[in-house]
Amino acid sequence: MNPTALVIMLFSLALGTTVTLMSHHWLLARIGLEINTLAIIPLMTNTPHPRAIEAATKYFLTQASASAMILFSATMNAWKTGEWSITFLSDPYSITLSMALMMKLGVAPLHFWLPEVLQGIPLSTGLILSTWQKIAPMTLLPQISHLLNLNLLIIMGLISILIGGWGGINQTQLRKIMAFSSIGHLGWMILILKFNPQLMLFNFILYIMMTAAMFLSLMSISSTKISHVSSSWPKSPILVTTMMLILLSLAGLPPLTGFSPKLLIILELAKQNTFLLASVTMLASLLALFFYLRLTYIMILTLPPNTSNSFIYWRTTKTSFITASLSTLALLIFPLSPTLFLMM
Repeated sequence: MNPTALVIMLFSLALGTTVTLMSHHWLLARIGLEINTLAIIPLMTNTPHPRAIEAATKYFLTQASASAMILFSATMNAWKTGEWSITFLSDPYSITLSMALMMKLGVAPLHFWLPEVLQGIPLSTGLILSTWQKIAPMTLLPQISHLLNLNLLIIMGLISILIGGWGGINQTQLRKIMAFSSIGHLGWMILILKFNPQLMLFNFILYIMMTAAMFLSLMSISSTKISHVSSSWPKSPILVTTMMLILLSLAGLPPLTGFSPKLLIILELAKQNTFLLASVTMLASLLALFFYLRLTYIMILTLPPNTSNSFIYWRTTKTSFITASLSTLALLIFPLSPTLFLMM
């Protein structure tokens, strides 16, 4: 892509997210979401491949449907109440608006577009889609959390956790695995949204750190399949070891960063006297733990056949400062979690 066009697209992404974050009006929020959608489509189709065109088309249709639902619900709400404010919603339209925002995020059962779209685009665009594109709709949900239906959030959260674990079990494509990982993490966030919106945002920030570190690591070794990662150990043993730890962090194993939001969410659910919900959530997360452990086993505990001089290739794999910094945060921020959560 032309560097000037790339800068314009990235600036548009930042502008769209900023407009949504600063808006108190549903029309302005929708304008920011639309700018985000239109800015990432040229990045998806940068490589003129049929899979990329298909992914961009699916993404555009899904996002356009969600935006139309947001516009319709906000208009009907303004017609009924006379208010366009984000925090002023009547009962039936709060449900449709929340469903539209969850469709933009890829929360199950509105998740069908996310694995296919992520599979058809490059890793760099997948990084933007999995992290930056989720910021705008995710910041709208806490603003209307007090108006949302608790049963709807619990059902969608549990379905997302189950599908996020079940869908990633038999996958061999790393981008699809990261898509189902995203669906599972979104389930945890939606589950706690009504009880503690600040904890949901804290979980979202840690999710962005871990997912960005994983995508940047995959970009460093140019891997899109499990078979590629399984043969990357001779080229960069330290980076592959770090990737294995990031995967365990995404799985939520202590004492890594990913354990912090899961622990705090379970404690919050127990504090709300929803012990059955906390138990079901922990059991549902075991599915995701299985495919994370399966992937780490393939990466670390199996070695491909290699010649005696293949270990010199690791010198050609360079890791950027951003990748190293995000990997460190994705692994070692757990001791600071209580302090960071209190600062929010």
